[in-house]
Amino acid sequence: MTSPRPDERIPDGAGPSGRLRGADAVRLHLTLAVGLAVCVAAFVFEVTRALGGNSLSWAYVFEWPIFAVFAVYMWWHLLHGQDGSRQKGPRSAGAGGAGVSASSSVDGALQEDPDLAAWKDYLRTMEADEARQAEDHTD
Repeated sequence: MTSPRPDERIPDGAGPSGRLRGADAVRLHLTLAVGLAVCVAAFVFEVTRALGGNSLSWAYVFEWPIFAVFAVYMWWHLLHGQDGSRQKGPRSAGAGGAGVSASSSVDGALQEDPDLAAWKDYLRTMEADEARQAEDHTD
């Protein structure tokens, strides 16, 4: 049995369904709880200021609930393994991906990104130079 490609790995703590479990899930729940507590406290603070005459605070009164909704949205997607780390297709190297471009040849096989290939060649050259220098210093 072969191991999954890096872009097909299930996150640590995820069950077979891809849902986050164990200590990772607990940390995620705690992060959500702290985030929601901050959003509620900031909302109450801004409502108090807005009712006290600070007109700029009215913008924040509506902003903090939006932050809370976004936090719940991200919690749901991270909890259920939909954060993009289990993506089945190739990733683009330009967006911090695995270094394989989505371009393909005529037969449909994936080709390596030309910039990534050039970088790998450069690294091989540098490693060969370092090895040669190490040999010269040991002789």
